[in-house]
Amino acid sequence: MIDKPAGLPVHRGPRGGPSIEDWLPALAFGKRRLPQPAHRLDADTAGCLVLGRTKPALAALGALFASGRAEKTYWAVVRGAPPAAEGEVSAPLLKRSTAREGWRMVVDPEGQAALTGWRTLGSAGGLAWLELRPRTGRTHQIRAHCAHLGCPVLGDARYGGGDGAMHLLARAIALPLDPPVAATAPPPGHMRAALAACGWRA
Repeated sequence: MIDKPAGLPVHRGPRGGPSIEDWLPALAFGKRRLPQPAHRLDADTAGCLVLGRTKPALAALGALFASGRAEKTYWAVVRGAPPAAEGEVSAPLLKRSTAREGWRMVVDPEGQAALTGWRTLGSAGGLAWLELRPRTGRTHQIRAHCAHLGCPVLGDARYGGGDGAMHLLARAIALPLDPPVAATAPPPGHMRAALAACGWRA
């Protein structure tokens, strides 16, 4: 596992630019095959990213993620607050595109099932610090679900969170392997002030 910085995409895009793929040779550790990401994180999301070194390992990891057995925990600083201190949002997500705004995920009965649990860890000054546990792995799931709850992720301009750096962290992940594997990522620098205002202590 690695701690992916915010602003760095996992895969190289059609327009080029740096990505996690540029750093994979440094993680080969003398092996002929480069490790590969076993799942995806948005470019602007920091935190835990799982890599697999062999095809069988990647297949096994992919099965864990597809079946929901990989336990993922996210932290987000959001604008506003959810309707309760904790709960679950079950809202199907559908990809929608327009010429003016590009694509985004929207809550739509025709979309794929998506379920996210949340609890509030702190709040201050119109912001809230949430712990989120996605039970499914849809594109932009946490970002779209936070917006659906009326509290978009701070800095997530696509979903109503305003400009600036996105305050979303893949905080921890646990994999039921033999032996079990788990990792925790520290908050990136751009999230620390808002988290501290909401009660986080380093």
